[in-house]
Amino acid sequence: MKLNETPVRTSRNFNINNIKLENIEIPQQIESFENVEKIGENTITQDIMGCDLAYGLSDELIKQQEEHANQKLKITIDSKENKEIQIIFNFDSKNIQLVEHIEIEAQEETKSTVIIKYKSQQEIKAYHNGIIKLHAKKKANINVILINLMNQNSNNFISIENKLEEEAKVTYTIVDFGGKNSITNYYSNLKGTSSNNILNTIYLGSKNQIIDLNYIAELQGEKTNIDIEVQGALKDTAKKHFKGTIDFKKGCKKATGNENENCMLLSDTAKSIALPMLLCSEEEVEGNHATSAGRVGEKELFYIMSRGFNKKEAMKLMVKAKFNKILENIENQQLKNEIEQEIDKRLD
Repeated sequence: MKLNETPVRTSRNFNINNIKLENIEIPQQIESFENVEKIGENTITQDIMGCDLAYGLSDELIKQQEEHANQKLKITIDSKENKEIQIIFNFDSKNIQLVEHIEIEAQEETKSTVIIKYKSQQEIKAYHNGIIKLHAKKKANINVILINLMNQNSNNFISIENKLEEEAKVTYTIVDFGGKNSITNYYSNLKGTSSNNILNTIYLGSKNQIIDLNYIAELQGEKTNIDIEVQGALKDTAKKHFKGTIDFKKGCKKATGNENENCMLLSDTAKSIALPMLLCSEEEVEGNHATSAGRVGEKELFYIMSRGFNKKEAMKLMVKAKFNKILENIENQQLKNEIEQEIDKRLD
């Protein structure tokens, strides 16, 4: 199966224009999914619009959403207080297939924190195909925390699409740990003047996991801004592809865009490929990008081990140090503790 195409083609030699997955079975019959927890005060309904996406992962997965979604949730944010809402999808032996469509509509000058979490029991082979669409109206301030803690027997596919109007601010914190294959397509349309999108991601791959991140931002309004910060670590034979595209469209004068992706390789067999791209059709804009991948520094490792830590503990500390500046954005201490425990478990 071929999916997650880049918006602009690059040389085939890079092997990053898309991701090709072998022996992936897309279920034709989708069973019900009932193990969902909803916590918070915002309005949640099932009044969902269509699944049309600017990009998305693939036509096949979008079609499955249109025809077989088993969870449809619309979150309407109309409060100027920063209230928190949580949606937790728990995969178990009776809830194995999740095809969900979530819409978040933030009214003008509203605030909210939305936490969406996916968890699965270790022994099952779960399937997840999700769409999250967010519309932030004028001066809305929305914080989305997306947590993937699925097991490594499962497949995780998710498409995210945002539209930001004038002076809207949308912040995403994505924790991407689970799934034998974890494939994400993220697209933001910064349409309104002075709209601002911040995207912070941490990923952690182990065993034979494949992680594919395709982040796309189109800056259309004047003085718009996108900041993408990605910190990751890979061990064993895990593989990661990062594709980050910042597209300065005509009319976005004085817009800024920054992307930085750093991957820590914890083994000789882990593999990291990155493709940062800046596209520009306008003058008076500023764009910056950087990527890096490398083994754990021997000097730093020796220094920590000289303080009484063994090698595994020292590597855990170094990974956590990289992740902490992103995890600091999560104010929910219970959730932060759960993520830190998951890091320890997956690095053992």
